[in-house]
Amino acid sequence: MSPADKPVRIGMLGCGVVGSSVARLLLADTAELSTRAGVKMELSRIAVRTIKPYEGINPALFTTDPFSIVNDPEIDLIIEVMGGIEPARELIMTAIENRKSVVTANKALLASHGAEMFTAAYAKGEDIYYEASVAGAIPIIRPMRDSLAGDFVTRLMGIVNGTTNYILTKMHEDNREFADVLKEAQVLGYAEADPTADIEGFDAAAKAAILSGLAFHTRVTVDDVYREGISKITLEDVNIAKSMDHVIKLLAIAELTPADEISVRVHPVMLHKSHPLASVRDAYNAVFVEAESAGSLMFYGRGAGGAPTASAILGDVVAVARHIALNSVGQRETDYADRDIAPIETTKTKFLIRLEVADIAGVLAAIATVFANHGVSIQTVNQSGRNKDAEVTIVTHLATEGELKATVESLKTMDMVNKISSVIRVEGASPA
Repeated sequence: MSPADKPVRIGMLGCGVVGSSVARLLLADTAELSTRAGVKMELSRIAVRTIKPYEGINPALFTTDPFSIVNDPEIDLIIEVMGGIEPARELIMTAIENRKSVVTANKALLASHGAEMFTAAYAKGEDIYYEASVAGAIPIIRPMRDSLAGDFVTRLMGIVNGTTNYILTKMHEDNREFADVLKEAQVLGYAEADPTADIEGFDAAAKAAILSGLAFHTRVTVDDVYREGISKITLEDVNIAKSMDHVIKLLAIAELTPADEISVRVHPVMLHKSHPLASVRDAYNAVFVEAESAGSLMFYGRGAGGAPTASAILGDVVAVARHIALNSVGQRETDYADRDIAPIETTKTKFLIRLEVADIAGVLAAIATVFANHGVSIQTVNQSGRNKDAEVTIVTHLATEGELKATVESLKTMDMVNKISSVIRVEGASPA
């Protein structure tokens, strides 16, 4: 199929690490990509804060006025890679109002204002594609939206932040402290100078909102996601997990509850080494999906970086350009289910609790009584000496977050409990 005569003209907002990779690949491979799309594609203009030389990109393409791009009637498709909420939201909404389709990698914007943008785009008959917003080069948005449209997804778990996975991998494999590995990750460019968005789970929470909305046909925002980061995970936690044939991962988890609500959360998890996600190392990402008919599916690959993310963006660009040429649109998001978000207190999981206790007779019986009083069943318990005191490590059977929280609060009031060292959720096979 030869490309159509009237080209699809593309405007781009932003030209950082990802944007410059997109621009270079689009310019270098225009003929090939146009053939795949069935229509000629042309990168017309790129908005940047400051015009400076970019290797492989014609300086004449640059402008410092992004509104000149979204208001240009000759431009058909907008690629947004500038990030952040504003002015990205205003620019995208203006582009949609002007009947332009959008390809974006902006997970923060989608997780907070996705409903507004989708509604506006569909009213105008335009596409919003966003494969690159979650897990970089890994095809996950389109399979969730299109390939599994005939199935019923019940649960998904994902390692969707490369920085935290790199840190936890090095702690596990090299026996290194959190702060030491974080510094290395910053030197290598995996972590920002201010790593808060990554290590405290904000980045993963935005991606969890996007994935859970797709999986369960409900609008989910980042404010719906329960979030904990990895900054409190110690090397001792990692080594205890290792001794129990587990690894610690920061997981985004979304699942349907028995009440047909959506439980969506991001937090550290002790994951048994037999689980497919346990072997995902370094800065790689992976999403594990469970569906009624398809069973278990695993999506794995590079979750960040200029070239991997550009690959996902250009896949969207080819698809949207084809729609523009055919005067059609792609698959829409669906929110017909309109499910409620389950309170975190009702979510059930297993827990590992580490306690420093007085090494006296009856301590285990007293602690077990507290667990029983709050309806939390103990699966395994281990006591070891620790100077004049003892350390008790308990793994529970399934319990709600609310039951476990109440148990921990009661433990804090006991004179024989000196410290609660850690509380970590457990997923995968039994640690027994």
